[in-house]
Amino acid sequence: MFKIAIIGAGSIGFTREIVKDLLCVEEFKNIVIALTDINEDNLKMAKQLLEKDLKANNMKTNIYMTLDRKEAFTEAKYVFNFARIGMLEAFETDVEIPMHYGVDQCVGDTLGPGGIMYGQRGIFEILAFCKDIKEVAQKGCILLNYSNPNAMITWAANVYGGVKTIGLCHGVQNGQKLIARAFELDYKDLDVVCVGINHQTWYTKILHKGNDIKEKLLERLINNEKISREEKVRIDVMKRFGFFSTESNGHLSEYLPWYRKRVDEIMNWIDLSSWINGESGGYLRHCIERRNWFETEFPEWLNGSAYEYGREHMSIEHGAHIIEGLETGRVYRGHFNVINNGVITNLPDDAIVEVPGYVDWTGINIPIYGDLPLGCAAICNGSISVQRLAVEAAVNGDVNQLKQAMMLDPLTSAVLNPNEINQLTNDMLIAQEKWLPQYKEEIYKIREWKEVTPQIKVKQFEGAARVRIKTIEEMKKDNLTMKKYNKAAHDN
Repeated sequence: MFKIAIIGAGSIGFTREIVKDLLCVEEFKNIVIALTDINEDNLKMAKQLLEKDLKANNMKTNIYMTLDRKEAFTEAKYVFNFARIGMLEAFETDVEIPMHYGVDQCVGDTLGPGGIMYGQRGIFEILAFCKDIKEVAQKGCILLNYSNPNAMITWAANVYGGVKTIGLCHGVQNGQKLIARAFELDYKDLDVVCVGINHQTWYTKILHKGNDIKEKLLERLINNEKISREEKVRIDVMKRFGFFSTESNGHLSEYLPWYRKRVDEIMNWIDLSSWINGESGGYLRHCIERRNWFETEFPEWLNGSAYEYGREHMSIEHGAHIIEGLETGRVYRGHFNVINNGVITNLPDDAIVEVPGYVDWTGINIPIYGDLPLGCAAICNGSISVQRLAVEAAVNGDVNQLKQAMMLDPLTSAVLNPNEINQLTNDMLIAQEKWLPQYKEEIYKIREWKEVTPQIKVKQFEGAARVRIKTIEEMKKDNLTMKKYNKAAHDN
């Protein structure tokens, strides 16, 4: 018996998925799971669904909710972090303010102005979480971080929070599924080695029955009508750099300086069949629609089928598998975000890298990889410089470092000049003031400066490929949308 705390447990679908994974492990039926969030309504909905699942599976696992995170952390051996600081209110400013300046983001949660500001909010809070963990959790408690920007949050928690933190993501697994589809193989028939940084990880080996089929991948991607239409950026990057990237077309397009800098060319690189293929502000629209759907349709969802627990129902998420390896000794291999410390020899030691690792009763073990291919390493190094500056800025409330991070961001610097970047950052700081207490004094100075200084005229750009938010009525008429949102419990 041991205790797990989940912070941000109001992320209903993901909480339900992770709890299912944990309780699919036979030895874990007597664990204690504490759910905590600042949103009591979402927390209650998550608790109701979990109680429904427990009852259907004849389990009496102790799962309880609390708005007091220190109570949740008390004596916890593991803590999951799903928290999204500022929720959709802040996320909207991450997307809309840069968009008005002409910085067209699809997601805005990892790099770009949106990702950098998301990091400022998240790092301030993750350090508070770490303080509480050190005070009341078990000694040696491990933090499993799923929150974005994953590398920045994981970096801050390890270095400045003083809590051992592993960053977790499903980008590698989802990319592997796409590769399997290109080869018309089952996902489980492939074995991959993926190395880099979160959301910029590169498949350096793709094995099928012991043979590396990586060299055949580009042709397979190009010859698949659906993939070639939806993944233009990923295919172009592979043509030029030789390796396939984990991230979706929309994600990857906003991490690089080439694909979203000219308004009239953006549509050449993206596809609007799904937001994840590159739609302007696509993830924001998706999140708003999903929230509206849940709020309206939750009673029907509660009356739907319960989750089945059992080994065969465990998902591809790493979290429960890691805890199983540590607690039972069963060996698990996955891809984890950890401090580099020489694992990738041509990336900085202090960076957070995403690399293969093994888990068993001896711990989380990361083998040395060596050099990343030079071009891939160069892309990663550029992003690492932005991440490092953003982390230092968030920890110290340093506006100069924050603006330097913005200036070095690949997409932002491809679109805006230094004065525009300065004003954009000021606007975002003011808009997000209530979530950025570390910048309180600096924001006061910025407000005073704006009152006496002529401001650059903003373009009021709305996005090159914007899709209107659907109403509930429209979603109900759309059978595909209904299916998508009814299965959204499986989506982070």
